[in-house]
Amino acid sequence: MSNSSAKPAKLPSNQFDHFYKGGYRIGKLRNGPGGPMRPEEWIGSTTTRFGEEVNGLSKLASGNLLRDEINSDPTTWLGEKHFEKFGTSTEVLIKLLDPDQRLPVHYHPDQKFAKDKLQLNHGKTEAWIVLDAPIGARVGVGFKERMQKNQVAKLVKDHDSTGLLNSLEFKNVKAGDAIFVPAGVPHAIEAGIFVLELQEPTDLSILLEWDGFAVDGDKDGHLNLGFDTALDALRLDPLTQEQQLQIVSRFEESESASHQIFKSIADNFFRADYLTGDSKKVEPGFGVFLVLAGSGVMNFSNSEKFNVSTGDAVVIPHCAGEFSIENCAGILSRPPKA
Repeated sequence: MSNSSAKPAKLPSNQFDHFYKGGYRIGKLRNGPGGPMRPEEWIGSTTTRFGEEVNGLSKLASGNLLRDEINSDPTTWLGEKHFEKFGTSTEVLIKLLDPDQRLPVHYHPDQKFAKDKLQLNHGKTEAWIVLDAPIGARVGVGFKERMQKNQVAKLVKDHDSTGLLNSLEFKNVKAGDAIFVPAGVPHAIEAGIFVLELQEPTDLSILLEWDGFAVDGDKDGHLNLGFDTALDALRLDPLTQEQQLQIVSRFEESESASHQIFKSIADNFFRADYLTGDSKKVEPGFGVFLVLAGSGVMNFSNSEKFNVSTGDAVVIPHCAGEFSIENCAGILSRPPKA
């Protein structure tokens, strides 16, 4: 290998402060600091917080930034086809979210808006894989009926949280559910829902409410664009019935066979597979494997065997080759196919 750092490696915890409460389950799973105001961990991240230079970036055990290691030898880490299509971008940001309070109603711009207004190459389409949830837990995704921009602007100006929540279409969720959230779609997650999130590699959120949260949305809720411009990125129409069916999928921990988690609607943005010890080989490629159960082994065609246990997050370079797992199970998060 041309770069000695390009080998499978366990990632240290990468929790940090945020504007909403939570983080204890992340700390327990990932041997991190926990809460009370660290409800997110960014795993295998080469993305910074909005407006910052370092915060958000993942480190390897050596202390070196994963971003810098990839930039120094991108084809070894990402593969030639990926590099030719996407450059040095990993194309995916993986997070654990552990909210102890409801997330505010918010949304994210799409690629076109991000390019036109922010000079960025990615928007923020995302998806949530529910790891744990209380009985009756719900997520809001999309408006119930068509809204007008001035209607939403008034709700924001009036700090009308009740009106915003009542405008959303809510779904009950439980562990194993996966929800794909297209850019522009307003959404909220209720307290207690522990998710693994995959998304485009940006930190672009536009808040529609913020009362009760440690953030000043009037100042920081609109990506420095002002709400009149930021609201142009909001999808005012409800999701169609066909889209409603496309965005929901499941993974089953009881199944012995590895299987894909998202439906094809996610293919252009990211991929996720639930892997079990069924000896199925995974094709070479950059990814992050989060171990959810067991203590086992990862077997690589071009790298040494790797012992793992529950809570480990393993970054996998393309050069490690094909791999399979034994005596453990978890979720492999990957960029779209090149």
